[in-house]
This record gives sequence, C-alpha cells and structure tokens, in this order.
Amino acid sequence: QVQLVESGGGLVQPGGSLNLSCAASRSIFRMGWYRQAPGKQRDLVATITSLGSTNYADSVKGRFTISRDNAKSTVYLQMNSLKPEDTAVYYCNGFHGGVSYWGKGTLVTVSS
Repeated sequence: QVQLVESGGGLVQPGGSLNLSCAASRSIFRMGWYRQAPGKQRDLVATITSLGSTNYADSVKGRFTISRDNAKSTVYLQMNSLKPEDTAVYYCNGFHGGVSYWGKGTLVTVSS
C-alpha cells in the first residue's frame, strides 16, 4: 500500500501563486495532480515520471509547473497566475506497477 500526503492548499487572490507538495511513502514511477471542482469530474492537471517526462492539461500550460524530488519521493506543483476557475480540490496521484493511488486532497480557493 502507498500513502500520499498533500500539503500547501489554501486561499489565494486571482493572479497569485501557491505551491502544492505531495509526499509518497515509497518510490513511484509516475506522480501527478488532478483536480475536482464542485459538481464537476476529476480532471488531469499535470503528471511527471521518475525520468522527468511531464504532461500538462492545456488549461494550465504556461502557468503551472510540476517537479519532483525522487530522493524524497515528493512531487510539487507550482501554480502561478491563478484564476478563479482554478478553484478545486487538488488530489495527488501515484501510478506504479499498474496500480493507481490517491491522496485525500487539498483545497485551493482562488477568490478576491
């Protein structure tokens, strides 16, 4: 079993920045972030493999940056130029050996 623990959510004004982090209990091949806004489905934000290959949703390209520290089994999401439509619960995801793991989520609210 793999545990994923997110941190870094909160309230930020439009145009502001937040940095999310997610620590895994073991090494995971692919880690990433998904988000779910109220009344909507959970959507991909960004993923990164242990080799550094990244993938971003079109809606966050140029604003969000995903990175990871393999030695710490931790993935980060730097979010800049935040918009109200970025408001959602952000979930950390880990994919390894054909199994997908989820964190409990952290709320990001973008509002003035």
